[in-house]
Amino acid sequence: MSTHTYKKFENAGSGDLPDRMTIYQDCMSEFNESPVNPKRCRLLISRLLRLLAEGETFPENEATALFFSISKLFQHPNDSLRQSVYLAIKALSSISEDVLMATSSIMKDVQNGSDLVKPNAIRALTTVLDESTAFSAERLLKSAVVNKHPSISSAALTSSYHLLPIAEATAKRFVNETQEAVMDLKPFPHRNVVGDYYPNSTFITQYHALGLLYQLKKSDKMALLKLIRQFSDNNTLKSQLAKVGLVKLVSELVTRDAQLFSSFQPLLNNWLSNKYESVQLETAKLITNFAIQHPHLVSAELHASAVTTLQSLLTVPRVSARFAALRILNRVSMVSPEKIVVCNPELESLINDPNRNISTYAITTLLKTGTESNISSLISTITKFIHEVSDDFKIIIVDAIRTLSINFPQEWMAILNFLIDVLKNGEGGLKFKNNIVEALIDMVSFVPQAKDLALENLCDFIEDCEFNEILVRILHLLGKEGPSTATPSLYVRHIYNRVVLENSIIRSAAVVALSKFALTKNDPTLGESIVSLLRRIANDQDDEVRDRATIALKFIESAKKEENPEAREFVQSRYSYDLPSLESKLSSYISSNADSFQTPFDVTNIRKYTEDEAKAIELKKKQEQLLKGHLENGSESTPGLEEGSKGEKRDSSYAGPSLDEHQEDLRSTKYAEELLSMEQIKEFGPLVNSSRTIDLTDPEAEFVVRGVKHLFNNHAVLQFNITNTLTDIALDNVTVTCTPENPSESSLEELFSLSIDRLSPSQEAACYVAYNKSEEIVMEGFLNNLTFTTRELDPETQQPLDDTEGFQDEFDIDSIFLNAGDYIKSSFVGDFTNAFDELPNEEVAVYNIKENITLQELVDRLVVNTSCLPLESTQYAPSDSSSHTVKLFGKSALKGEKIALVVKLIKTSKGIAMKAQGRSEDATLCSYLVNGLM
Repeated sequence: MSTHTYKKFENAGSGDLPDRMTIYQDCMSEFNESPVNPKRCRLLISRLLRLLAEGETFPENEATALFFSISKLFQHPNDSLRQSVYLAIKALSSISEDVLMATSSIMKDVQNGSDLVKPNAIRALTTVLDESTAFSAERLLKSAVVNKHPSISSAALTSSYHLLPIAEATAKRFVNETQEAVMDLKPFPHRNVVGDYYPNSTFITQYHALGLLYQLKKSDKMALLKLIRQFSDNNTLKSQLAKVGLVKLVSELVTRDAQLFSSFQPLLNNWLSNKYESVQLETAKLITNFAIQHPHLVSAELHASAVTTLQSLLTVPRVSARFAALRILNRVSMVSPEKIVVCNPELESLINDPNRNISTYAITTLLKTGTESNISSLISTITKFIHEVSDDFKIIIVDAIRTLSINFPQEWMAILNFLIDVLKNGEGGLKFKNNIVEALIDMVSFVPQAKDLALENLCDFIEDCEFNEILVRILHLLGKEGPSTATPSLYVRHIYNRVVLENSIIRSAAVVALSKFALTKNDPTLGESIVSLLRRIANDQDDEVRDRATIALKFIESAKKEENPEAREFVQSRYSYDLPSLESKLSSYISSNADSFQTPFDVTNIRKYTEDEAKAIELKKKQEQLLKGHLENGSESTPGLEEGSKGEKRDSSYAGPSLDEHQEDLRSTKYAEELLSMEQIKEFGPLVNSSRTIDLTDPEAEFVVRGVKHLFNNHAVLQFNITNTLTDIALDNVTVTCTPENPSESSLEELFSLSIDRLSPSQEAACYVAYNKSEEIVMEGFLNNLTFTTRELDPETQQPLDDTEGFQDEFDIDSIFLNAGDYIKSSFVGDFTNAFDELPNEEVAVYNIKENITLQELVDRLVVNTSCLPLESTQYAPSDSSSHTVKLFGKSALKGEKIALVVKLIKTSKGIAMKAQGRSEDATLCSYLVNGLM
């Protein structure tokens, strides 16, 4: 090793990594010298460990040579050197061969070493053991677990924890010793104390022992219940981390079995007043998270106590405690903002907190609990400091404002001004800017009053925007919404500027947006100008831009001269396809490829949505996501933090359909495709509407049945999807018998039923029953019965036994109902009041509901039964109020007539009084819907 290199790495301040080969040679030379220089060896080991920590690695032969050279240092009695040796052994054991050779030396230190070395030796021991040799260390580890020295005991407990994947049978024999370690309070020994300093015990051993006990007993629910009862009844646990671990243990149990929560409520109430803030926070987090999932199982008093505890923690001087309490309250505010209104004074005092992370959370929580009266003042407060926080917290604020734009559309001016100010003046990256643009797009789509002003400011923004993704998104929006505005020519200039100034990606998007203005009805003279611009663009140097301009010109000319509806549809599309159905059809078309794609792809059977239907679907999904509290990208609402705990609620940004929603969409598409592929049903014509899947049996039943209702213009088809959960029984000739509740008065005539020839174990198949409708709208209930022949199967061949003919059996399933909501599709309207007043036919009905349900449950039921879209955030009923008004809007699936409902609810001691007022262009549908709500 050269003098220069040696001196370079003697410098402790050097930030350069040592050379791997130099370190290897120096270690091999120094560790084999006699006598050993402890200080020099420790320095070399530290460099070696730094190399390994930075990701450097050694070939297996070099690592093995290093391992055995280091093991020679066991001959030196220096304790500091011995500690470094154990760190090196732990680091090299995973890449070296024959590491078991060091076992005896390590065991010797575990048995006879000093208290300073023993913990390191125990930790290193588990890295060199395997399943066949772990039993030899059992006695030593058991002895170390009950050792009176807390460091030795903790090392033994954590090593046993890491031994579980290697030798589970050996580690499971430590239960008694681990139980004893929890009970035994281990102070640091008083001997050999030098000076006045004496370390105080944190009783960390209890935390490690409790964690190991959980791992040993986690599959035994009764053992865990006994464990909680044992350590919560008295003052056994002194470690605050152990107490937090006990709270997490309760959380684990109630997640597995929600019915256990009631038995833990007194204990949780007691923990809320614990002297440790961490225990209070963990308990409050458990209660509030569980209340979100199971609101009926948490008493109002316990939830109020949790909120009061969090409220008190908002005023403590420790920043971490305030932040943690605020984070929990923020999560509660996403689902039940009315429950934390009592905390508003403390939250308002935190707006000016010197820690900007806390002030950001305080303001976003206040926004969720805010009302129309204080939104403007809150937004003005945010504007003062939003430019001082990081992008992550800016995104949280924008998401909260985005939620407000949907919940309080009447406050659009203050919200829009804030978003425009942040977009133009705020500095930030792609994700931050994109969130603002998405919020503005939501306002354009769902708040018609804000449309013109938002579009104008987006036009100004794209003049200086540096992100291609955002530019393309805005250009698409301008092309979609601009032609329908009062002054479409205003947007053409900004779009054409992008053709002149931007790259080919932006120019291509601008061409498509520009072409949509050619057929606008608001300014007929604009068409010639657009054609002139497109002809100029057709000479662009980029082939993609030229092609798009040429195609657009062809379609525009065809639409104008020949009145070609298909060409007009390509330029200004009025419909959007059902994407799951389109995806499924395309996949089938590509995979089949029977004639090398000679047969063109057929889109006639793919469901299409009008613009208001597509907006209704999007808004409904956003509302569901806001209720569930999911955050964009599925991450926790605190920047930089991630938690994988199931059931936790997330922040408010809608990031597209969840996996469950996507699966439901694909399932509905699959059912519709299977239905329309049947020859008997093709004659019924196009499918008008299909319901969501309805469970007709318990999920744990022997035969799981789900129903789907399909409506055609003159026919109705009931689909029953049946799953056989039995493992050794097959079902033959499976049929569902449907009987109308009033056969003599029924307007339906059964045409045919399609049965399942054989339903094997764990297989799903469908039965169908088809009816002819004598009237356009038919309301009917059906009593259903599943009939089949059971056949016992040979366990080896899974074929029916020859000597058994089977026997007839039947299985009752729940009724299924055709109601007025099945004839309605959700539809969006910007101004509900005007739309309601303009509808001609009115129907009013009054209900007195004596069922013991909450207002929110009744609102949820109304939304499902009517299939309408709730508007103006009326789908949320406040829990602290005895009255509520729901506004619902939809249109007929058969003819497209609009229908609007205003439902007023008042809760009294005798039940819930409900008055439903409906208006529609179709008097019959309006009457059926209003009079059949319950």
